[in-house]
Amino acid sequence: MSNSESPGGPPPFDDAFRGDDVEQRIYGTILQTREPTTASAIAKRAECDPKTARKYLGWFTDLGIVTRHEGHPATYERNNAYFEWRRINQLASEHSVEDLQQRVQELTARISGYEERYDASTPAAVDAVAVTDASDDQTIDEVYSDLGEWATAREERQRYERARQQRADTDGEQVSG
Repeated sequence: MSNSESPGGPPPFDDAFRGDDVEQRIYGTILQTREPTTASAIAKRAECDPKTARKYLGWFTDLGIVTRHEGHPATYERNNAYFEWRRINQLASEHSVEDLQQRVQELTARISGYEERYDASTPAAVDAVAVTDASDDQTIDEVYSDLGEWATAREERQRYERARQQRADTDGEQVSG
């Protein structure tokens, strides 16, 4: 064991799925893939036979986890919409309507603070260089950090609102059903 590894800790990032079965290695590889990739390239990274990779990629495609792009050869990529849907379902199942609504309100307040601070409706509308040139108390890194947190808060608010709507619909069906 190297000095950087701890007993019982997670495996090094390079070999994050080495101890897992082939299905988990392919799944882990597709999670880390950010662009359409051939089954052969995925198989190489997952250390398995390309035929085995195609089998599991077909299954993941059927489940909606992976998107298959036709071509010669076909390529595969992670379906971000699936993971977004899964996260929203998780939020809706783990939190009450009231908790979700409270989180939406908290995020809305945070977003409003950024809108006021930067006099803009979105992070993309902010010229970070101009802000730092006009300010003696903010560095470019601080502005970029704010813009990243603002964008994240906007995405998170949307997720929580969708989960709140889903939970409210589900709770409403249970009451009336």
